[in-house]
Amino acid sequence: MPELPEVETVCRGLEGHLVGRRLTKVTQRRDKLRWPLPENFAARLEGRTVQRLHRRAKFILADLDDGWVWMTHLGMSGRMFIHEGSAPDPGKHDHVLLQTNSGGTVVFQDHRRFGMMDLVQAKHLGKHRLLRDLGPEPLGNEFNGIYLSNALRDRRTPIKSALLDQKTVAGLGNIYVCEALFRTGISPRRFAASVAGRRAERLVPAIRDVLTQAIAKGGSTLRDYVQASGELGYFQHEFAVYGREGEPCIECDQPIKRLIQAGRSTFYCSRCQR
Repeated sequence: MPELPEVETVCRGLEGHLVGRRLTKVTQRRDKLRWPLPENFAARLEGRTVQRLHRRAKFILADLDDGWVWMTHLGMSGRMFIHEGSAPDPGKHDHVLLQTNSGGTVVFQDHRRFGMMDLVQAKHLGKHRLLRDLGPEPLGNEFNGIYLSNALRDRRTPIKSALLDQKTVAGLGNIYVCEALFRTGISPRRFAASVAGRRAERLVPAIRDVLTQAIAKGGSTLRDYVQASGELGYFQHEFAVYGREGEPCIECDQPIKRLIQAGRSTFYCSRCQR
C-alpha cells in the first residue's frame, strides 16, 4: 500500500495539472471501488474548479469551488496517471477519468479496487468517518516529543504497533516505521510505554527525517506504486532494514531479522535495536 511519502508525492504531482483547473468532463466507469461511489459522482464533479490539493494521512483532498471536497484514497494499488492531451482508450482497470479545461486528463487506475473516492462538504470534513479519529500529522507541529511520550505512556502494545495506529499518529506505515525505529536504535518488540520520555524525544525527529527524505526522493516503488508523472520513486534504494532480511546491518554487519507483528513483516537489527 502506498505510504505517506508516496501519497504526498502523488498529491504534489497532481497539483500543477488540477489546481486552478476546471473539470470539464468526468467519466465514471464503475459504480463501486472499495465502497460505492457517491450518487451522481461524475455529474457533481463536472464543471467544478479545483482550488487546492492537500493531504491528510494517506488521503488526497481536493477543495472544490462549491464548498465540497473530493476525497481519494489510493488503497493498495491505486495510481493517478497524467496525460497532457486526451487519454488513450481506457483499460479494464481505469475507473475514473477527469478531463480539465487545459486539455489534460487525469486517470485513476486501481487493479484491486481497494481505493476509494468520496465527496464531503468542507465544513464537515473533520467529522468524516475516515478522518475524525486520526492523530496528528507526523510532519506537523502538533507531533512532538511531549505529545508522543504522552500518547505512549500507558500503551502495553509493541512500539511498532502503536506507531501504526492511526489514532496515535496519522499516515505512518510499515516501511517508514521500521526505518525510523532502526535510526533510533529502538527494538520493534519494545513495549510502547517504555519508549515514553527520552526515547520518544529521539523518535520524533527520526520519523520526520525519514519521511522528509523519502518525499524528496519520490517515495518508494514497491509492487504497484508509481507517481502521478509515471516515474518511479527510489527511496527504497536507501532502506537500512526494510526488505533486507538476512543481509548485513549497515552499522554492525549482524544479519537483519524479520518477524511478523499484527500480520505485517517487521525488519530490524537485533544488535543495534534494543
